[in-house]
Amino acid sequence: MSPTAGAATAEDAGAIPQGVPQDVLQEVPQEVPEEQIKGVHRKFATGVTIVTAMDGDRPRGLAVNAFCSLSVTPPLVMVCVQRTSSTYEPLFRAHHMGISILAADQLPVASVFARKSEDKFAGLRWTRAAHGSPLIDHSAATMEARIEERIQTATHTVFVGRVVEATSSERPPLIYSAGGFYDGGRLDQAAT
Repeated sequence: MSPTAGAATAEDAGAIPQGVPQDVLQEVPQEVPEEQIKGVHRKFATGVTIVTAMDGDRPRGLAVNAFCSLSVTPPLVMVCVQRTSSTYEPLFRAHHMGISILAADQLPVASVFARKSEDKFAGLRWTRAAHGSPLIDHSAATMEARIEERIQTATHTVFVGRVVEATSSERPPLIYSAGGFYDGGRLDQAAT
């Protein structure tokens, strides 16, 4: 099978698996209306994370819901950050990043980090992790990850990190869904 124009070659992306349809290898523009895309995303519930890095001696951070675990062994996580964020440059330069999964009672913290501000850490209690990344005190869970990959997309960079420190508590997480925030400790379990 020969690769199509614009497709990855065996040299730069590894061998193409047998049986992959040719159209999968081509870039196909999608013209799905923005409101339809937003409607789909509103159906996905997620936790609320604050992703942080040091900018010299200054802590920087932003609220991110594009976070997920990639694997447990090795312990890999991923966050996506828009390149227009004021935290983007310090995060891109950093060797480590902090990730704080907010607790249900930390909605005010989420609101601060979702907006643009010169000093989002003013009046906030936080701690430096082993490699210096800022972690938000009283979060449901925190971790520090060594940044191993930076994958560029059209508007965002995907940061893949290997977790080097992690803590969790009994505090319920803050949940975001359909434009609203919810107490993760008050969710009803789905019937089996």
